[in-house]
Amino acid sequence: MGRDSSDSRQRILLITGMSGAGKTTALRVLEDLGWEAIDNFPVRLLDRLIREQGSAATDKIHAPLAIGFDARTRGFDPEGTIALVKELTAREDLVVSTLFLDCSGQELERRYNENRRRHPLADGKPVSIGIAAERELLTPLRHWADAVISTTDFSSHDLQQAIRDQFADTAAREMTVTVSSFGFARGVPPIADLMFDMRFLDNPHWQPDLRELTGRDAPVGEHIRRDPAYQESFERIRDLLLLLLPRYEKQGKSYVNIAFGCTGGRHRSVFVTEQIAQALREAGFSPTVLHRNLGSRAAEMIEGPQQS
Repeated sequence: MGRDSSDSRQRILLITGMSGAGKTTALRVLEDLGWEAIDNFPVRLLDRLIREQGSAATDKIHAPLAIGFDARTRGFDPEGTIALVKELTAREDLVVSTLFLDCSGQELERRYNENRRRHPLADGKPVSIGIAAERELLTPLRHWADAVISTTDFSSHDLQQAIRDQFADTAAREMTVTVSSFGFARGVPPIADLMFDMRFLDNPHWQPDLRELTGRDAPVGEHIRRDPAYQESFERIRDLLLLLLPRYEKQGKSYVNIAFGCTGGRHRSVFVTEQIAQALREAGFSPTVLHRNLGSRAAEMIEGPQQS
């Protein structure tokens, strides 16, 4: 259900299906992929929405649009929806498709009981009655849909991956990688997926001629490189990151924050951050580099000269 990236037509995906089959999860993944996502939108108003977008457009191509609806949506009408989709499909400026998320009644019943939610069509009766009524109501849409995904045996993660596999090519975004340095003396960063403590390396702070310099200065880098532990530890960290980052990307992670800390955040962590960032660039990534405490006053006196 992908399309040529040079196609300038407005991409519209209608997502419907059984309540509890994963519509909300699918819309969230599409939003992460760059789609504009709207849930529980009255489909009868879709033509008006497209007209309003068109009147506001200049030469900019709209982001693909994902519209979620189901039996709970106001004015829900399966046959009317099919008729509208046929009209929209005939337009040369649109690419309209429908995704139906299905799930077995037994699994849906388990999910509703586990979440202690009421089925929208149960009307005070057992959840199985509501599921059966909804399935009958949605049968025309299931038969009409361009694609059907059954989530019976899917975890939330499985569904997310299935949506990425099918739609990432239409609005793919690169994973954002940030590599930063910080000083433990001023607290750890609040957001860090991977954190490395570089205080085992020899501390340039205790060299008077290096104290006022930073990890960006060549003499500091040369001092750190001379530490016997540096080269092996750097290579192991680099290789670990090159192993993990593609796996994070495959799992659909949008942001990865890698942090390197030392005592003051001015020497060892800064140098290693710069070196790791360069290694990631050579491997094809485009990391953003941040140095939180580069301009701070030296903090090593807090720990005393025996700390390294």
